[in-house]
Amino acid sequence: MSLKAKLEAVIYAAEEPVTLAQLAAIFADEARVYGAECEAAAAAAAAEAQASSGESLPLLDEGFAYLGLEQTPVNDAAEPSQTGEAAAPGRAAIDGSEPSAAGSAIPDPSTESQSAAQADLPLEGEPEIGARREARARDREVRDILKPLIDELIAGCACDDRGIEIREIAGGYRMATKPECHDAVRQFVRSLKPPLKLSLPALETLAVVAYKQPVTAPEVSEIRGVESAGTLGSLLSRKLIATAGRKPVVGRPILYKTTREFLLRFGLKDISELPSMEEFEKMAAIELDEQAGIEESTEAGEESEAEIELSDSFERTGEEEADDLEQPAESPVSAPTNPGPAPSGATQPAGVEAPRHES
Repeated sequence: MSLKAKLEAVIYAAEEPVTLAQLAAIFADEARVYGAECEAAAAAAAAEAQASSGESLPLLDEGFAYLGLEQTPVNDAAEPSQTGEAAAPGRAAIDGSEPSAAGSAIPDPSTESQSAAQADLPLEGEPEIGARREARARDREVRDILKPLIDELIAGCACDDRGIEIREIAGGYRMATKPECHDAVRQFVRSLKPPLKLSLPALETLAVVAYKQPVTAPEVSEIRGVESAGTLGSLLSRKLIATAGRKPVVGRPILYKTTREFLLRFGLKDISELPSMEEFEKMAAIELDEQAGIEESTEAGEESEAEIELSDSFERTGEEEADDLEQPAESPVSAPTNPGPAPSGATQPAGVEAPRHES
């Protein structure tokens, strides 16, 4: 598949406008290969054109050899003399005045050594700057290769016999229908059926019928473990399944199979394109591995958070103990626990009666 076809497919499949930077990131290697092929083809064409133009044509004198005419040789002896005469004034001018000027313009050896030493010193951050420049140069090269291809796609879609076009929207490219085709598109959209929405029991029943068809209702219920008569009725009303005769057993139960509508809704050519059980097992294993990885990462994050909280608590307790040690010890004030009777000469405060002693 050509690079232009891949660009068209990506622009068609994208819901949002695709920028040139995104296309350059996706097709960087292929764009470089395409550019090298184009350069090689151009070089081969130029060499072929040069070879065809360099072939010597037959002289006219050869056609008239019977007349006894002789070919006049080309005399190039005059050119060296002319060139020598033209170069003589130049030599005289060089021999005359320019040596003094050249001698005055001789650079100082010390300044040359200093400038060379400064040039040899590595600049800070020079590797990173060089890498960024190279990356920008490569990206610019890829964009220069992809832009003409996108322009060719735009020009190809702009002709009258195409119903779609590639528009530049918000700095990117998106494929859309032409305005003159909007009436036909509107009629088609109105004729579309509403999107299919199935519940989980309906999906389970439809999967059993698709993989076990033709299958009876009791067999579907046995596989699912629940009654499936109502779900089969809803699938019949939506024309996703249909009856396929009766099974030759006692009771002659009705057989069910999928319909063409089922293939249309799920984008299948036939039943053989359904994913196999091995593929389902691989997908389930991949999902389980992803869930296990997510759980492990969450557990590791929780453990790290717990360790951080524990270290913070240890730091707080250490600081509190240090503060307790730094505070001076205060002498406790002892208060009388059982004061005796006040002496006779002592005066009681106002509003306080003296204790009574029973004789």
